[in-house]
Amino acid sequence: MDFRNIFNSKGKDDYTVIVGCGRLGAKLAETLSSEDKNVAIMDSQKSAFHRLSPNFGGLCIVGNGTDIDNLKKADISEASVVIAVTNDDNTNIMIAQIARNIYGVEHVLARLYDPEREMVYREFGIDTICPSALTVKEIEKFLKETVV
Repeated sequence: MDFRNIFNSKGKDDYTVIVGCGRLGAKLAETLSSEDKNVAIMDSQKSAFHRLSPNFGGLCIVGNGTDIDNLKKADISEASVVIAVTNDDNTNIMIAQIARNIYGVEHVLARLYDPEREMVYREFGIDTICPSALTVKEIEKFLKETVV
């Protein structure tokens, strides 16, 4: 899936909710904010938001991303994109399913650490990204390019 087209939209379609303010979530939020996109980031730990620069122009919400009241605070019903990047596969999938099935969010992405789960969740119609699978592909590419 080419996410560049998702993030190039304007207006209401320009709203992204990110759940998980670790290194990846914070970087995504910073990037979108610097491109003048509307973004909200949620994390269960208030201290996680220290990863964001003082220039971050989005909304920060402290709370569990599987809690409907917290998702309402993030105005998830207005989001065109929801990205779940917590450090727990089950949490990410729950968030993705809530966003897709309850709120009808068109573009949902969940990070998965366990590559064996990836196919199962794709069957549910949830786009996933798996860092370990991507790393293996990059290493294979590197080896093919450098080993004769």
